Amino acid sequence: MARDADEKAAPTRIRMPRRVVEKPIRQVAKRLLMALGVLALTTVIVYIDRDGYHDNANGTLDFLDSAYYATVTLSTTGYGDVVPHSDTARLVNILVITPLRVLFLIILVGTTLEVLTERTREEWRLNRWRSTLRDHTVVVGFGTKGRSAIQTLCATGLRKEQIVIVDPSTKVIETANADGFVGVVGDATRSDVLIRAEVQKARQIVIATQRDDTAVLVTLTARQLNRGAKIVAAVREEENAPLLRQSGADAVITSASAAGRLLGLSVLSPSAGAVMEDLIQQGSGLDLVERPVTKAEVGKSVRETEDLVVSVLRGHRLLGYDDHAASPLQLTDRVITIVRAAPVTPLSSPSE
Repeated sequence: MARDADEKAAPTRIRMPRRVVEKPIRQVAKRLLMALGVLALTTVIVYIDRDGYHDNANGTLDFLDSAYYATVTLSTTGYGDVVPHSDTARLVNILVITPLRVLFLIILVGTTLEVLTERTREEWRLNRWRSTLRDHTVVVGFGTKGRSAIQTLCATGLRKEQIVIVDPSTKVIETANADGFVGVVGDATRSDVLIRAEVQKARQIVIATQRDDTAVLVTLTARQLNRGAKIVAAVREEENAPLLRQSGADAVITSASAAGRLLGLSVLSPSAGAVMEDLIQQGSGLDLVERPVTKAEVGKSVRETEDLVVSVLRGHRLLGYDDHAASPLQLTDRVITIVRAAPVTPLSSPSE
């Protein structure tokens, strides 16, 4: 329920990853202390040379009058009731008080200038990101399924700059930003949210929402915006998989059924279950990799390749390694092989 409330309150916007050096409240507190320090220094300087100043009220200056004069002088108010009349006091005003006044104003307006500069820089980064983003991957949902999918994509060489995450939760997107990903806060069933993620220019779209009905709506919207992108979606219930395919998904993964099959295999053979878990966990142990056939492999049998080939993709046909039609290999074929993988750094988990 807390997440639903966060989703409703979160505005639709793009969040770029950035490194926060210091908290805003700490920056404001630091600037305030600096301003008070300049004010105190000015008060002391005026009080030391109080005989060189004239107060229209009683002719002399005490410490309170010095603080009053420092305040109205640094703030450029200058009522004129307290004025320097000696040459020394006027020289101190020229050489010391005036620079302190400039420093005081810089400290006060520094926060505003920093905010304006940061907004300008952020707008420039956003425009540059929009103009250079092409053939990227849009991931809808940054939960357990979405993070696992991104980890697999990054393990295959996809750069973080080529991944855009869409999620309705502001906290989740902040976590994605901390991991170095661009995030869009909003409901992915709305076309304007997906347009902000530049889904119309994406090469592939991963839909990993928490609900099956949401996955169907997102698939319909994404397919309407991009006819050529490869869409892969996850559903909980197997009975909803045909509906997702009709909505435009190229591949549908049933998470509940897949987990159940892996559980059953592990019961029958824990070792076989461990091997399957290793194969689907990209970046550690053994990996399943799809690659094109090399020129040196053309004309050879599937068993004659250096890698362990489990299937051959020829056109739209998927041939098993033991299928007589799979050999000899052709130049236009793609093979699915088992290879030894290098380890990959896991992504941090947001609190859900």
